[in-house]
Amino acid sequence: MTVKAFGAHAGDKPLEPMDINRRSVGPHDVGIEIAFCGVCHSDIHQVRSEWAGTLYPCVPGHEIVGRVSSVGAHVSGHKVGDLVGVGCIVDSCKRCDDCSDGLENYCDHMVGTYNGPTPDAPGHTLGGYSQQIVVHERYVLRVSHPEGQLAAVAPLLCAGITTYSPLKHWNVGPGHKVGVVGIGGLGHMGIKLAHAMGAHVVAFTTSESKREAATALGAHEVVVSRNADEMAAHAKSLDFILNTVAAPHDLDAFFALLKRDGTMTLVGAPATPHPSPEVFSLIMKRRSLAGSMIGGIPETQEMMDFCAKHGIVADIELIRADGINEAYERMLKGDVKYRFVIDSASLAA
Repeated sequence: MTVKAFGAHAGDKPLEPMDINRRSVGPHDVGIEIAFCGVCHSDIHQVRSEWAGTLYPCVPGHEIVGRVSSVGAHVSGHKVGDLVGVGCIVDSCKRCDDCSDGLENYCDHMVGTYNGPTPDAPGHTLGGYSQQIVVHERYVLRVSHPEGQLAAVAPLLCAGITTYSPLKHWNVGPGHKVGVVGIGGLGHMGIKLAHAMGAHVVAFTTSESKREAATALGAHEVVVSRNADEMAAHAKSLDFILNTVAAPHDLDAFFALLKRDGTMTLVGAPATPHPSPEVFSLIMKRRSLAGSMIGGIPETQEMMDFCAKHGIVADIELIRADGINEAYERMLKGDVKYRFVIDSASLAA
């Protein structure tokens, strides 16, 4: 099956229209007519070969929502017409301890929605900047939000689960004071989710102009991290910090804000490493530095249901597919509040 898509033929080339092939729907597959696809900063890193191993043609996109158009003979959890989503994972070994625990995201053989190995042509997966996709039923999520919110639901499939998973794993909830560093595609979701979980949320930004926006998202307090007095006022006060910044920066200033036994978890993925932290800032208060990567399929479904229950969606700007190169440049400048989403109907134009 040939469908229209947007992708790149090389790391130094712009994204452009192209025709790609999708496999026929197998016994355990779900065919999906894509309605919207979110645009993640990871897409830029991968398509421009800032991360090693990009395979071309590269069709990015792992924040996919749409409607089921066909199902295989053995599919029981989805039917034609259902609203569904596909996130960052489209396959895994299904046998290892990680897969058995519902943590397919940590499987050594996890297959990403794009740039992952597959027997399908051209030999690697092609993502959601396209009209349709075919995915094994195990990796398809139910969408319970109203259909009118579907575009704003798309970023939950990456930005939502990337922030939900560590908040859940470190038991964020009532009585906890939680810092969210960075107010962008990930950070704005982290603020919304931590607030909905019942935590007291402190947002950290380098920009004075983002104070009002952070408060509107659900932050109880907003700190400009370049202001030493504001930072000092929160010394040793936070139980947990979710650091969403995707650029190298000094981590030590934030360690000083953690209580004894506090944890800072990194979810932003910079193209180059952070400066090494001062080890004594960890040792002296038994603080921890951790990382977290999206979530498994059961947890992603849990996140989707939690967001539907609490009315949580991303703040988005809807774009046409042919506006993707401009959107990339604006993302690099931080000129989006807070996630671009492609209207897949524009691919047919």
